[in-house]
Amino acid sequence: MRRLRRRIAVMRLRLSSRFLRVPDRLIVAPTDLRGVDPHVCDEILSGRFPLAGRLLETDGKSPFHLTLPSRAFAVRLHNFSWLRHMRARKNPRSGAAARTIVDSWLSIHGTRIVGIAWEEEVTAKRVISWLSHSPVLLQGAERGFYRRFMRSLAFQIRYLQRTARYQPDGTTLFQIRIALAMATVAVPTKAATLKRAAQDLDREFDLQILPDGGHISRNPRIGLELLLDLLPLRQTYVNLGHDLPQKLMSGIDRMYPALRFFRHSNGDLALFNGASTTSAEELMSVLRYDETTGQPFKAMPHSNFQRLASGNTVILMDTGVAPLGRLSASAHAGCLSFEMSSYRHRFIVNAGSPKFADRRYVQMARATAAHSTVTLNDTSSSRFLQSDFIEPVMQERVEAVQVERSKADDGRDCVIATHDGYLSDFGLLHQREISLNATGTIITGRDRLLMPDGNDTGTEFDAVSRFHIHPAIDLYQQDRESVLLMAPDGEKWVFSCPGHEVVIAEDVFFADASGICASDQLEIAFSDQKPEIRWFLSRRS
Repeated sequence: MRRLRRRIAVMRLRLSSRFLRVPDRLIVAPTDLRGVDPHVCDEILSGRFPLAGRLLETDGKSPFHLTLPSRAFAVRLHNFSWLRHMRARKNPRSGAAARTIVDSWLSIHGTRIVGIAWEEEVTAKRVISWLSHSPVLLQGAERGFYRRFMRSLAFQIRYLQRTARYQPDGTTLFQIRIALAMATVAVPTKAATLKRAAQDLDREFDLQILPDGGHISRNPRIGLELLLDLLPLRQTYVNLGHDLPQKLMSGIDRMYPALRFFRHSNGDLALFNGASTTSAEELMSVLRYDETTGQPFKAMPHSNFQRLASGNTVILMDTGVAPLGRLSASAHAGCLSFEMSSYRHRFIVNAGSPKFADRRYVQMARATAAHSTVTLNDTSSSRFLQSDFIEPVMQERVEAVQVERSKADDGRDCVIATHDGYLSDFGLLHQREISLNATGTIITGRDRLLMPDGNDTGTEFDAVSRFHIHPAIDLYQQDRESVLLMAPDGEKWVFSCPGHEVVIAEDVFFADASGICASDQLEIAFSDQKPEIRWFLSRRS
């Protein structure tokens, strides 16, 4: 029904496009906080597009006339996020090349509202890119191009206004609201339209940003992506003297502590629920505007994560359930998984999510086996709906997680959490206990599979506790029960599990900056004969 209503809205928009009011100028170009790469600019000027991990040779043709190498490439090409790199070379040539490509898009896709080019998320990002980089496009432009550009921009803004009401809740709708709010301040607009865009943005803060500052998707990177657009929007409101949306300031201030919460000791963001590699430049460009300085929280009670930190050691643990319905389309089955970092290195991680891989790899990354937690009978703790027609939402999921947090007299910080993801299929609960000593040098862990009454089970099962190791870390088998983890700078930790064999197995790391790469993992198998394992990590000098 939503799709049908959207089609009707688009049809009406086409019929009324001749009456579209086209602004004659732009008031301001919002700042883009994302980094620029002169190499990308040079490649584009040479007729090569390096986007989404692929390279497209155009041989002097428009890229929009060619078969694109992947969906991720097409998204990047059509959302024009690459325009920011064109300002790396401040010369007329880069501006002229950017205009030629935009003009080609206008002639091919400007009036054909079909395909990837007109997906709402792509359109919202394109509007932001065109507004932010309008100086590159419009400086020295001919009057005809200027008029075509402004008309298309006005049409895309109207398109987002008409289709936003049929967009389900989620990150895409938030991005649409940001794009529309940015458009109302960058383009001459009626006061009523400006006010309505601000109110719509406020509504998304209420619906999508939890009281502890986390995003409702429980993906740490979503907060960063939103802040990269919200911060320029806030500054644009201030520069032009407009009243800020009521929730904009408080919402941003609420999101910063959550961003700091998910930072490891080396500055990288944790890999939970679809998060992938994060550029240090992007992260620092956002954090430099952080006015909510302070130590990260020990827990996020609404997003449901726990943080243990002592000395230079940080442990982040997922103790929550996935959101319902469509909001679970990117959630991972990683309940009770954890990541651990020390000084400048991440040692134990989740496999993360690939940025540019196809759907098959994205789905593999969502499985419990791709997380540093326990997998029972080769089954994920949450199951996904497999369909070619709708998004792969969670069909069966963890329903409840019980968490206890305590601190011993000797300074040892401890989290005990239990989830019911295996209860319906196997009648078992997974309980994990992780503690960190006061100096941050010893981590103690325990994994148990037990009955709901708390007793050990007589049910037959085979379980594997996995610990995914970051690709930068080298592993050396010490003996049957222990493995040495060594960082490139010589920092050493020893992982041990008394009474059980610790196996070094091949692994895949989805979230590497260069793409999917090989890595290693530690595996500990256990069964109903001994339904509990205890494991330790200790730093060695």
